Amino acid sequence: MVQQLDPSALPRTRTPRRTTDGKPGAVFLLSVGFITVFVIWAAASPENLGSVMTSSMNWVAASVGWSYLAVPLLCIGLLLYMAFSRYGTIRLGSSTSRPEHSTWAWLAMILSAVMGIGLISYGVAEPISHFMAPPHALADPETMDAAVRAMQFSFFHWGPHAWAIFGVFGLAIGYSTHRKGRPGLVSPMLRPVLGKLVDGWFGKAIDIFAIIATLFGTTTSLGLGASQIAEGLNRILGLPTTLPIQIGIIAIITVLFTLSALSGVNRGIKYISQVTMGLSVALAIYVLIAGPTNFVTNLFFRSVGQYSSDFFATSLYTPSTADDLQWMQWWTYFMMAWWLSWGAFVGVFLAKISKGRTVRQFVAGVLGVPSFVFFAWFTIFGGTAIKMDMDGAGIGEATTENINSAFFSMLEQLPVPELTAVVTVVLVALFFISGADANTFVLSMLSSKGSLSPTKPVLTLWGVLTGACAVLLLVVGGLTALQQAAMLSALPFTIIVGLLGVSLILETRADPEFQLHRAVRLGELRSGGLGTEDPPVR
Repeated sequence: MVQQLDPSALPRTRTPRRTTDGKPGAVFLLSVGFITVFVIWAAASPENLGSVMTSSMNWVAASVGWSYLAVPLLCIGLLLYMAFSRYGTIRLGSSTSRPEHSTWAWLAMILSAVMGIGLISYGVAEPISHFMAPPHALADPETMDAAVRAMQFSFFHWGPHAWAIFGVFGLAIGYSTHRKGRPGLVSPMLRPVLGKLVDGWFGKAIDIFAIIATLFGTTTSLGLGASQIAEGLNRILGLPTTLPIQIGIIAIITVLFTLSALSGVNRGIKYISQVTMGLSVALAIYVLIAGPTNFVTNLFFRSVGQYSSDFFATSLYTPSTADDLQWMQWWTYFMMAWWLSWGAFVGVFLAKISKGRTVRQFVAGVLGVPSFVFFAWFTIFGGTAIKMDMDGAGIGEATTENINSAFFSMLEQLPVPELTAVVTVVLVALFFISGADANTFVLSMLSSKGSLSPTKPVLTLWGVLTGACAVLLLVVGGLTALQQAAMLSALPFTIIVGLLGVSLILETRADPEFQLHRAVRLGELRSGGLGTEDPPVR
């Protein structure tokens, strides 16, 4: 028989205290050592490093590139299952926990700190690039069909597939940290699958992989941000977009985001994120109204329909020719690998700001809302640029010559381009700071045994290393080197994210909250032994 128990008769779920001392240990030393060797290699022999990275990436794309497609699709399935099943009511924390941030502040931090720079770097550049050369030759270039395909693949690269990866990491780490009271690391969440291995060097290796992938995933964004700021300053002040200028920008921003990280999440990231979201909404509304509004709205609905109807075909599209493989390596494989390399960073950050949210709220806020926002953003800015190019503005040609010019070339076709260019540069700088700020905090946390309060020297060191790696990768090979570093560092996470998903299911199935509605034997009713006490914390 099944008996519904009275919740008031049960002890409340506790959030156990973490036992970590927060002092950097072997994971910190080994991670810093590896990255130091990489920095020395890049400085001493950039040509050799570039050659090794290129050959390695070519092998990965040709041999196991399909894994970058399968993993995100499985992540979407897992999150939807978690949200719509009985596990959706579980809170990331005790059963009485409530969110620490308002919904607006929470969503602002998610959108701004996670992928903010991408809104500017790729918001116009990707759709217009696909419009000029449709993916997999699915349409004739520079036609309406090409415009729809351009948006379809932009949605694919920046929508649910990306956010599902972040969501699995965030949900797993949030459950492990807030519900189970474990350190804020990736390895402890794998205990249901790996057992005692997570307590030894195998667990430390997983955390080291997480640190390295986080660093290289973020340096890619920093390189993109520096390029966009340099392009904006060129349009506003006439400054050249040379490598020394970009290095100077990274140096200045590194100081700013490190100082922001030292101020803490609640002060630095929270306020910067809300400012950037306000400016972003204002800029999007301006472009929608001042641009080809009817074309953009029609393109949005048509593209969403195309994306939905071809969802599984697009999600599992593998290359059949050498040209296809090259395109996939530059776009789809890179994008999915980039999100995987960001998984640990974003997961820890999402877990940090999502305490008290239910699983269902978490999935809606991490998978649903950002996907819709990115769909709208790419359609407003990318669709506007496409219509302008159809009318002879030459944005596609300008993007082909310099991908960093795409966003500003589109703004130049609208009124008050000087003002909107300034707003865009400010936005990129703030996205730059908030994203790198969050990255510095997470790197410090991962290398400090999961402590939620890493020391200032550790925060400062990771801020400096992040800026140094971004500079060196730009010197080695520009954007290509940044992409290759992100893709290679993400490879181990095609396995780790799968293990995380299995661990999350096993953990939630054993959650004490479901003892309220479990099957009870007749003997237990007679003896009163319903087994409602809290499980021990391991």
